[in-house]
Amino acid sequence: MAFRTRRALSKVMGLPGDPGRIAFMFNATHALNTGLNGVLREGDTVVLTSFDHNAVLRPVHHLAETRGVRVRTIQGDPEGQVDLEEAGQLLEGARLLVLNAVSNVLGSRLPVRDLVALAHDRGALVLVDAAQSAGHIGVSHADEGADMIAFTGHKGLLGPPGTGGLWVREGLEIDPFMTGGTGGNSALRDMPPDMPDRLEAGTANAAGLAGLGAGCQFLLDRGVEALHAEEARLKVRLREGLQEISTVNVVSPAAPDGVGVVTITLNGHDPSEVANRLNSEYGVMTRHGLHCAPEAHRVLGTFETGAVRLSLGWASTEACVDAAVEGVHAIAANPAVPT
Repeated sequence: MAFRTRRALSKVMGLPGDPGRIAFMFNATHALNTGLNGVLREGDTVVLTSFDHNAVLRPVHHLAETRGVRVRTIQGDPEGQVDLEEAGQLLEGARLLVLNAVSNVLGSRLPVRDLVALAHDRGALVLVDAAQSAGHIGVSHADEGADMIAFTGHKGLLGPPGTGGLWVREGLEIDPFMTGGTGGNSALRDMPPDMPDRLEAGTANAAGLAGLGAGCQFLLDRGVEALHAEEARLKVRLREGLQEISTVNVVSPAAPDGVGVVTITLNGHDPSEVANRLNSEYGVMTRHGLHCAPEAHRVLGTFETGAVRLSLGWASTEACVDAAVEGVHAIAANPAVPT
């Protein structure tokens, strides 16, 4: 079962070679911590972007405190892009570049291939956070040159919570983040040298991995590109509907090659009020706040207030989109909460 799921993931994510280069973990946060801790040494320099999630920002902060790791940040813009010239300068002498392939706040894609090339030219490794891209867009970050790819199972890959993993390219060996039993090589005091055992300590989430494999098979049957095209079509409909409401500010970019995320604020309304009313009065579930990505909100100018994020997925329909637009329109027109 575990091997079948690794093989299905390899196909969905375009990961070359031995499927055993995928080590299963409990989520992208676990995988990102493994990649960061497995590569960064005392005094190393790591380069981030403004779009990184707290799953990167917090472990990097911890490594700065405990290992003296130096942190540089490539500043992003409201369109979800970065200055490649600045990136090249900040990568000089760096050990690792971490890239959030798709922003969970803006829905936009970074130019991963270009940034990987800049990093490799300067001798830096690249860890791609594919939490928002895996299963959502038909791109191979391995083909783009990534050295490590962290992913979660419960988002675009359609698996259950408690699943995820880290892919490590052939020839790159990293230190394990956790140590313990692997079911084999039990006489060794060190973790086994071979993947995936090198990074897989403890009992795996077998039921979760079976579910993740089923999610991957669904994606293979339906086609990631086809699902993305429908998601992109619905995103245009959602953006256009929301933009017709005069008091709505659509703060995320169009990002047509990105994912189905539309982030808004509503004049005169706290984001938490909008989200709670959409849920309780109109049956529309959203996410409000800073979305675990505070620096992305600084870029958008919404750090002090947060925002409301509407997300589309494989099961979204035009009826879902229209219900969301109608709900926001009703809240904008009638600010008083019904009693």
